Amino acid sequence: MSAMEVVLAQPRGFCAGVDRAIEIVERALAKHGAPIYVRHEIVHNKFVVESLRTQGAVFIDELDQVPAGGIVVFSAHGVSKAVQLDAQRRSLHVFDATCPLVTKVHVEVAKMRAAGREIVMIGHLGHPEVEGTMGQSDGGMHLVESIEDVDRLQVRTPDALAYVTQTTLSLDDAAAIVAALKARFPTIAEPKKTDICYATQNRQDAVKFMAPQVDVVIVVGSENSSNSNRLREVAQRFGVPAYLVDSADDLDPEWVRNRRRIGVTAGASAPESLVSALIERLKQLGAESVRPLDGVQEKVVFPLPKGLSQAAA
Repeated sequence: MSAMEVVLAQPRGFCAGVDRAIEIVERALAKHGAPIYVRHEIVHNKFVVESLRTQGAVFIDELDQVPAGGIVVFSAHGVSKAVQLDAQRRSLHVFDATCPLVTKVHVEVAKMRAAGREIVMIGHLGHPEVEGTMGQSDGGMHLVESIEDVDRLQVRTPDALAYVTQTTLSLDDAAAIVAALKARFPTIAEPKKTDICYATQNRQDAVKFMAPQVDVVIVVGSENSSNSNRLREVAQRFGVPAYLVDSADDLDPEWVRNRRRIGVTAGASAPESLVSALIERLKQLGAESVRPLDGVQEKVVFPLPKGLSQAAA
């Protein structure tokens, strides 16, 4: 039996929006001290959330859990207009960690609604990014999750329709739903540039490149991370067994038994330290070498909000 090899997808792990969101919480803590309140998980990774909690971040579900005048950070997924107004009413000091690529979708929604268009959002019901984007307008928005939803869709103005998408969707799934929308509503307007973010696209492309070369794929990411779940699905579409793990502790040795090449990647909210720990676990199980694949080198950096860029990191 040949030696086991770990094959690493490139790129993987943190994207610029996640880096920025975590840094906003850390800088707010450094500048203002604990507690800093964070509405919902800053990013969908339980290790990141626990790490920030130990530094003094307090994760909350609703703004009424923040004392008057308190400091609150909005998560990378964005919030609705109603949440923004609630923060103003409560005189809260807000640092907005919404990913700029999510903000871009919010701006699109505002322009489309101002032009009198109804909007179809392609996304997952209950995901905080979807709730935030749907909440950019007080009506005229419809959520679809599948081609079946498109078939059932009832709109008032079929000739004045537009669509946007959640930034962390599967490219292939979204393309199929867009095709269904265009078939049913030929005049539907689309975003000037795809809403699916560069990092989601790059990580999915990296898995498409890696999957045919490996016997199994392990994705490091939390169960509630949309983009991590999509990476697992992309691998499975190539007929490769694929598993999502929060950490090396979740790895079942049976998944890699008698497998020669183990593909490893990580969702956009998963720290590289978790990937390193997984590789160490695979070495304990017999992996003798680690081979990073070629892939896109990401150089995207998003600026920090005013008031934090000069704070001690």
